Amino acid sequence: MNQQLQQVVETLRQSHGLDVSDFDPAFLGKSLDRRLAANREKSIPAYRQRLAEDRAEAEAFFHSLSIHHSEFFRNPLTFALLEQLVLPSLIQAKAISSPCELRVWSAGCAAGEEIYSLAMLLEDLAVARGQPVTVRMFATDVDPEALAVARKGVFAEAAVRNVRQRHLGDYFTVKDGSYTVLRRLRDRVAFSPYDLRDEDSICPPASLYGDFDLILCCNLLYYYHSNIQRRLLDKLGRALSPGGYFVTGEAERDLVAKHGGWRAVTPPAALFQRQSPTRG
Repeated sequence: MNQQLQQVVETLRQSHGLDVSDFDPAFLGKSLDRRLAANREKSIPAYRQRLAEDRAEAEAFFHSLSIHHSEFFRNPLTFALLEQLVLPSLIQAKAISSPCELRVWSAGCAAGEEIYSLAMLLEDLAVARGQPVTVRMFATDVDPEALAVARKGVFAEAAVRNVRQRHLGDYFTVKDGSYTVLRRLRDRVAFSPYDLRDEDSICPPASLYGDFDLILCCNLLYYYHSNIQRRLLDKLGRALSPGGYFVTGEAERDLVAKHGGWRAVTPPAALFQRQSPTRG
Protein backbone atom coordinates (compact mmCIF):
# COMPACT_ATOMS: atom_id res chain seq x y z
CA MET A 1 0.00 0.00 0.00
CA ASN A 2 1.51 3.35 -1.02
CA GLN A 3 1.99 6.13 1.50
CA GLN A 4 -0.86 8.36 0.34
CA LEU A 5 -3.36 5.50 0.41
CA GLN A 6 -2.13 4.47 3.85
CA GLN A 7 -2.69 8.04 5.05
CA VAL A 8 -6.27 7.94 3.78
CA VAL A 9 -6.82 4.66 5.66
CA GLU A 10 -5.40 6.21 8.85
CA THR A 11 -7.54 9.35 8.45
CA LEU A 12 -10.71 7.29 8.25
CA ARG A 13 -9.72 5.30 11.32
CA GLN A 14 -8.48 8.17 13.50
CA SER A 15 -11.13 10.74 12.58
CA HIS A 16 -14.21 8.54 12.35
CA GLY A 17 -13.37 5.05 13.64
CA LEU A 18 -13.89 3.55 10.18
CA ASP A 19 -11.45 0.68 9.59
CA VAL A 20 -10.87 -0.22 5.93
CA SER A 21 -7.45 -1.82 6.41
CA ASP A 22 -8.74 -5.33 5.63
CA PHE A 23 -9.38 -4.47 2.00
CA ASP A 24 -7.01 -5.17 -0.87
CA PRO A 25 -4.90 -2.05 -1.67
CA ALA A 26 -5.77 -2.17 -5.38
CA PHE A 27 -9.49 -2.22 -4.55
CA LEU A 28 -9.04 0.66 -2.08
CA GLY A 29 -7.12 2.63 -4.68
CA LYS A 30 -9.88 2.26 -7.27
CA SER A 31 -12.49 3.30 -4.72
CA LEU A 32 -10.40 6.34 -3.81
CA ASP A 33 -10.14 7.32 -7.49
CA ARG A 34 -13.93 7.11 -7.84
CA ARG A 35 -14.50 9.32 -4.80
CA LEU A 36 -11.92 11.84 -6.04
CA ALA A 37 -13.75 12.05 -9.36
CA ALA A 38 -17.17 12.28 -7.71
CA ASN A 39 -15.96 15.21 -5.59
CA ARG A 40 -13.89 16.77 -8.38
CA GLU A 41 -10.85 16.63 -6.16
CA LYS A 42 -7.48 16.72 -7.93
CA SER A 43 -5.31 16.24 -4.86
CA ILE A 44 -5.27 13.29 -2.48
CA PRO A 45 -3.98 15.44 0.43
CA ALA A 46 -6.87 17.88 -0.11
CA TYR A 47 -9.36 15.00 -0.21
CA ARG A 48 -7.81 13.50 2.91
CA GLN A 49 -8.36 16.82 4.69
CA ARG A 50 -11.99 16.73 3.62
CA LEU A 51 -12.34 13.18 4.91
CA ALA A 52 -11.03 14.29 8.30
CA GLU A 53 -13.61 17.10 8.54
CA ASP A 54 -16.62 15.67 6.69
CA ARG A 55 -18.25 12.67 8.35
CA ALA A 56 -20.74 12.27 5.51
CA GLU A 57 -17.99 11.97 2.90
CA ALA A 58 -16.05 9.56 5.12
CA GLU A 59 -19.14 7.35 5.34
CA ALA A 60 -19.69 7.67 1.59
CA PHE A 61 -16.16 6.39 1.00
CA PHE A 62 -16.67 3.60 3.52
CA HIS A 63 -19.95 2.47 1.95
CA SER A 64 -18.42 2.60 -1.53
CA LEU A 65 -16.44 -0.46 -0.45
CA SER A 66 -19.61 -2.52 -0.02
CA ILE A 67 -19.81 -5.30 -2.60
CA HIS A 68 -23.32 -5.35 -4.03
CA HIS A 69 -23.03 -6.95 -7.44
CA SER A 70 -24.51 -10.38 -7.99
CA GLU A 71 -26.46 -12.18 -10.71
CA PHE A 72 -29.00 -14.95 -11.08
CA PHE A 73 -27.31 -18.20 -12.12
CA ARG A 74 -23.92 -16.55 -12.36
CA ASN A 75 -21.18 -18.93 -13.50
CA PRO A 76 -23.25 -21.34 -15.66
CA LEU A 77 -20.86 -24.28 -15.25
CA THR A 78 -21.02 -24.11 -11.47
CA PHE A 79 -24.82 -23.91 -11.41
CA ALA A 80 -25.08 -26.77 -13.90
CA LEU A 81 -23.01 -28.93 -11.55
CA LEU A 82 -25.11 -27.85 -8.59
CA GLU A 83 -28.28 -28.76 -10.44
CA GLN A 84 -27.13 -32.07 -11.90
CA LEU A 85 -24.62 -33.40 -9.37
CA VAL A 86 -24.32 -31.65 -6.03
CA LEU A 87 -27.92 -30.96 -5.01
CA PRO A 88 -29.27 -34.38 -6.06
CA SER A 89 -26.48 -36.16 -4.17
CA LEU A 90 -27.02 -34.06 -1.05
CA ILE A 91 -30.78 -34.60 -1.15
CA GLN A 92 -30.32 -38.34 -1.59
CA ALA A 93 -27.90 -38.47 1.34
CA LYS A 94 -30.25 -36.46 3.55
CA ALA A 95 -33.16 -38.77 2.75
CA ILE A 96 -31.44 -41.59 4.68
CA SER A 97 -29.66 -39.56 7.37
CA SER A 98 -30.52 -37.96 10.66
CA PRO A 99 -31.02 -35.07 10.82
CA CYS A 100 -32.53 -35.03 7.33
CA GLU A 101 -32.38 -31.24 6.94
CA LEU A 102 -30.28 -29.77 4.11
CA ARG A 103 -28.53 -26.60 5.29
CA VAL A 104 -27.36 -23.87 2.91
CA TRP A 105 -25.59 -20.55 3.52
CA SER A 106 -25.06 -17.73 1.02
CA ALA A 107 -22.34 -15.56 2.59
CA GLY A 108 -22.25 -12.03 1.17
CA CYS A 109 -25.62 -12.48 -0.52
CA ALA A 110 -26.02 -8.89 -1.85
CA ALA A 111 -29.55 -8.57 -3.29
CA GLY A 112 -30.24 -12.30 -3.02
CA GLU A 113 -29.92 -13.41 -6.65
CA GLU A 114 -27.61 -16.28 -5.73
CA ILE A 115 -29.74 -17.83 -3.00
CA TYR A 116 -32.93 -17.39 -5.01
CA SER A 117 -31.27 -19.19 -7.94
CA LEU A 118 -30.51 -22.08 -5.62
CA ALA A 119 -34.03 -22.03 -4.19
CA MET A 120 -35.46 -22.48 -7.71
CA LEU A 121 -33.24 -25.49 -8.36
CA LEU A 122 -34.23 -27.07 -5.04
CA GLU A 123 -37.90 -26.54 -5.81
CA ASP A 124 -37.43 -28.17 -9.22
CA LEU A 125 -35.79 -31.18 -7.59
CA ALA A 126 -38.58 -31.49 -5.02
CA VAL A 127 -41.17 -31.50 -7.80
CA ALA A 128 -39.20 -34.10 -9.75
CA ARG A 129 -38.97 -36.35 -6.66
CA GLY A 130 -42.66 -35.95 -5.93
CA GLN A 131 -42.03 -35.02 -2.32
CA PRO A 132 -40.83 -31.91 -0.48
CA VAL A 133 -37.18 -31.38 0.36
CA THR A 134 -36.47 -30.31 3.93
CA VAL A 135 -34.05 -27.40 3.55
CA ARG A 136 -32.94 -24.43 5.62
CA MET A 137 -31.47 -21.56 3.61
CA PHE A 138 -29.59 -18.70 5.23
CA ALA A 139 -28.34 -15.59 3.43
CA THR A 140 -26.22 -12.92 5.07
CA ASP A 141 -24.65 -9.61 4.18
CA VAL A 142 -23.01 -6.80 6.07
CA ASP A 143 -25.13 -4.18 4.27
CA PRO A 144 -28.68 -3.71 5.65
CA GLU A 145 -29.79 -1.91 2.47
CA ALA A 146 -28.80 -4.89 0.33
CA LEU A 147 -30.67 -7.21 2.70
CA ALA A 148 -33.80 -5.05 2.44
CA VAL A 149 -33.69 -5.39 -1.35
CA ALA A 150 -33.12 -9.13 -1.06
CA ARG A 151 -36.11 -9.63 1.25
CA LYS A 152 -38.42 -7.82 -1.17
CA GLY A 153 -37.19 -9.93 -4.08
CA VAL A 154 -38.08 -7.36 -6.74
CA PHE A 155 -35.79 -7.18 -9.77
CA ALA A 156 -35.61 -5.22 -13.01
CA GLU A 157 -35.91 -7.05 -16.32
CA ALA A 158 -32.18 -6.69 -16.97
CA ALA A 159 -31.40 -8.49 -13.69
CA VAL A 160 -33.23 -11.68 -14.71
CA ARG A 161 -31.63 -12.10 -18.13
CA ASN A 162 -29.92 -15.35 -17.03
CA VAL A 163 -33.12 -16.88 -15.66
CA ARG A 164 -34.78 -19.56 -17.81
CA GLN A 165 -38.19 -18.71 -19.23
CA ARG A 166 -39.70 -21.63 -17.34
CA HIS A 167 -38.30 -20.33 -14.06
CA LEU A 168 -39.59 -16.84 -14.81
CA GLY A 169 -43.05 -18.30 -15.24
CA ASP A 170 -42.88 -20.62 -12.23
CA TYR A 171 -41.18 -18.45 -9.63
CA PHE A 172 -41.85 -14.79 -10.46
CA THR A 173 -44.75 -12.43 -10.90
CA VAL A 174 -44.40 -9.64 -13.45
CA LYS A 175 -45.78 -6.13 -13.09
CA ASP A 176 -44.76 -2.92 -14.86
CA GLY A 177 -41.53 -4.48 -16.07
CA SER A 178 -40.47 -5.66 -12.59
CA TYR A 179 -40.04 -9.31 -11.64
CA THR A 180 -40.91 -10.32 -8.07
CA VAL A 181 -39.84 -13.64 -6.56
CA LEU A 182 -42.89 -15.57 -5.33
CA ARG A 183 -43.52 -15.30 -1.61
CA ARG A 184 -43.28 -19.05 -1.08
CA LEU A 185 -39.69 -18.89 -2.31
CA ARG A 186 -38.84 -15.72 -0.38
CA ASP A 187 -40.19 -17.22 2.83
CA ARG A 188 -37.76 -20.12 2.55
CA VAL A 189 -34.71 -17.88 2.93
CA ALA A 190 -33.69 -16.41 6.29
CA PHE A 191 -31.90 -13.13 5.51
CA SER A 192 -29.85 -11.61 8.32
CA PRO A 193 -26.98 -9.14 8.85
CA TYR A 194 -23.59 -10.71 9.44
CA ASP A 195 -20.00 -9.62 8.93
CA LEU A 196 -18.00 -12.55 7.63
CA ARG A 197 -14.91 -11.02 9.24
CA ASP A 198 -16.37 -11.38 12.74
CA GLU A 199 -13.67 -13.22 14.69
CA ASP A 200 -16.00 -14.27 17.49
CA SER A 201 -18.12 -16.67 15.45
CA ILE A 202 -17.79 -19.20 12.65
CA CYS A 203 -21.34 -18.84 11.33
CA PRO A 204 -24.25 -16.36 11.41
CA PRO A 205 -26.16 -16.40 14.72
CA ALA A 206 -29.44 -16.94 12.82
CA SER A 207 -28.21 -20.39 11.78
CA LEU A 208 -27.54 -21.34 15.42
CA TYR A 209 -24.79 -23.92 14.88
CA GLY A 210 -23.54 -23.78 11.30
CA ASP A 211 -22.86 -27.30 9.99
CA PHE A 212 -23.77 -26.37 6.42
CA ASP A 213 -24.00 -28.85 3.58
CA LEU A 214 -23.45 -26.11 1.01
CA ILE A 215 -21.84 -22.67 1.37
CA LEU A 216 -21.73 -20.10 -1.40
CA CYS A 217 -19.33 -17.18 -1.07
CA CYS A 218 -18.79 -15.73 -4.53
CA ASN A 219 -16.85 -12.70 -5.74
CA LEU A 220 -16.10 -11.39 -2.27
CA LEU A 221 -12.79 -12.89 -1.14
CA TYR A 222 -10.61 -11.13 -3.69
CA TYR A 223 -11.57 -7.71 -2.34
CA TYR A 224 -9.58 -8.41 0.83
CA HIS A 225 -5.92 -8.66 1.86
CA SER A 226 -4.39 -12.12 1.43
CA ASN A 227 -4.22 -12.65 5.20
CA ILE A 228 -7.95 -11.87 5.48
CA GLN A 229 -8.67 -14.23 2.58
CA ARG A 230 -6.89 -17.04 4.41
CA ARG A 231 -8.79 -16.35 7.63
CA LEU A 232 -12.14 -16.29 5.86
CA LEU A 233 -11.44 -19.53 3.99
CA ASP A 234 -10.49 -21.25 7.24
CA LYS A 235 -13.68 -19.96 8.83
CA LEU A 236 -15.90 -21.10 5.98
CA GLY A 237 -14.22 -24.49 6.01
CA ARG A 238 -15.01 -24.91 9.72
CA ALA A 239 -18.66 -24.03 9.06
CA LEU A 240 -19.03 -26.85 6.50
CA SER A 241 -20.36 -30.24 7.51
CA PRO A 242 -18.24 -33.30 6.63
CA GLY A 243 -18.63 -33.90 2.91
CA GLY A 244 -20.14 -30.46 2.37
CA TYR A 245 -19.52 -28.31 -0.69
CA PHE A 246 -18.12 -24.81 -1.05
CA VAL A 247 -18.84 -22.59 -4.08
CA THR A 248 -16.84 -19.50 -4.85
CA GLY A 249 -16.51 -17.16 -7.83
CA GLU A 250 -14.58 -18.12 -10.95
CA ALA A 251 -12.13 -15.29 -10.33
CA GLU A 252 -11.39 -16.77 -6.89
CA ARG A 253 -11.00 -20.40 -7.96
CA ASP A 254 -7.20 -20.31 -8.05
CA LEU A 255 -7.10 -18.41 -4.76
CA VAL A 256 -8.98 -21.24 -3.01
CA ALA A 257 -6.94 -23.95 -4.73
CA LYS A 258 -3.67 -22.38 -3.62
CA HIS A 259 -4.86 -21.91 -0.04
CA GLY A 260 -4.54 -25.59 0.77
CA GLY A 261 -7.02 -27.86 2.50
CA TRP A 262 -9.51 -27.74 -0.37
CA ARG A 263 -10.16 -30.27 -3.15
CA ALA A 264 -11.56 -29.11 -6.48
CA VAL A 265 -14.57 -31.32 -7.22
CA THR A 266 -14.75 -30.91 -10.99
CA PRO A 267 -12.15 -28.51 -12.38
CA PRO A 268 -12.41 -25.93 -13.83
CA ALA A 269 -15.61 -25.17 -11.89
CA ALA A 270 -15.23 -23.13 -8.69
CA LEU A 271 -16.63 -25.97 -6.59
CA PHE A 272 -14.69 -27.43 -3.66
CA GLN A 273 -14.78 -29.79 -0.72
CA ARG A 274 -12.59 -29.83 2.35
CA GLN A 275 -9.73 -32.29 2.07
CA SER A 276 -9.60 -35.02 4.67
CA PRO A 277 -6.50 -34.85 6.89
CA THR A 278 -3.74 -37.15 5.70
CA ARG A 279 -3.16 -40.00 8.12
CA GLY A 280 0.43 -40.81 8.90
